[in-house]
Amino acid sequence: MQQTALTTDEIRALIAKGKLKDTLFKALGIFFLGLGLVIIFLLVGDMVMRGSERLNLDFFMNFASRRATQAGILSAWVGSLLVMTVTAFAAVPLGVAAGVYLEEYAKRNWVTEIIEINITNLAAVPSIVYGLLSLGIFVYQFGFGQSILTAGLTLALLILPIVIVSTREAIRAIPVAIREASMGCGATRWQTCRYHIIPYAMPGILTGVIIGLARAIGETAPIITIGALTFIAFLPPLPFTATEMGATAGLFEWLMSPFTVMPIQIFNWTSRPDPAFEVNAAAAGFVLMVMVLSMNGIAIWLRYKMRKNIKW
Repeated sequence: MQQTALTTDEIRALIAKGKLKDTLFKALGIFFLGLGLVIIFLLVGDMVMRGSERLNLDFFMNFASRRATQAGILSAWVGSLLVMTVTAFAAVPLGVAAGVYLEEYAKRNWVTEIIEINITNLAAVPSIVYGLLSLGIFVYQFGFGQSILTAGLTLALLILPIVIVSTREAIRAIPVAIREASMGCGATRWQTCRYHIIPYAMPGILTGVIIGLARAIGETAPIITIGALTFIAFLPPLPFTATEMGATAGLFEWLMSPFTVMPIQIFNWTSRPDPAFEVNAAAAGFVLMVMVLSMNGIAIWLRYKMRKNIKW
C-alpha cells in the first residue's frame, strides 16, 4: 500500500492540534496546582488564626495543664528535640555507612538484590509496624521501657531505609570519571570514597537525612504504640544535676526518662471535649509545622551551600 504524503496544511493542522493539547494539559495542571495551594493556605490560615492567641512565651515555657489557658508545650518540644537527637545519632551513621557499602563495596549477586529489595520495601511500611516491632524488642526484650531511648531508636528504624536510599541515590549521581581518575592516580577504594565520593554526595545525603528527620518528628502512631505519656509535667534530668531523690543525674540518665512529643500533645488536646484545648492544639500544630519547614529549609540551604563549594 502506498502512503500518501501529507500536505502542508495537514501538517500545520496536526501541529496546531498538538499545541492545543499541550496548552489544555498545562492549564489543567496549573488549575489543580492552584487548587491544592489554595486549600493548603486556607487550612494553614485557619490554624494560625485559631491558635494565634496562644502563641506567646508562656505557651512555650509552661507544662501541660488541665486548664487550657495555662497549658503549654514545654515538655513536648523539649521531648521532641531529645528524641530527634537520639534518632539522628542512631540512624544517620548507620544509614550512610550502609548506603556507601551497598553502592561501592557490595558484590552484585542475589543476596545484594534481596537486601536492596527489602530496603526499598521497608521505606513504604506503615509506621505503626515499626511501633509494634519496637514494643516487642526495645520495651520488652531489651527492657528500655517507655523512654526517650526507645522512642529515638523506633524513629531511627523508621527513617533508616530513607537514609540508605537517599545515600545510594546521591552516590549514583557522582560521575564515574571521578572514581576512575582517583583510582588511576593510585588511590584505594576507601580513599576514593573518603576524599571524593562522599564529599561530592554529601549535599544529597544531608537532604535525605533532614527530610527523613522531618518525617520522623511528626510521627504519632509508633510513639503511641511504645507508650509515650500524653500528660507530663516535668523535664528529663539534666546531666550532673540533683534529682528529686537527692541523687546526681548521670550523663545519659535522660535517655531512660519518660517523655512526650509534639504530636502526642496535639493528639491529647484534640481529644478533649473543651473547645479551648482545640485552640492550644492549633497553636501547637503551627509550631510543629514551623519546625518541619525549618528542617526542610535547612536541607535546601545546606544543599545549595555544599554544591556551591564543590569544584568538579
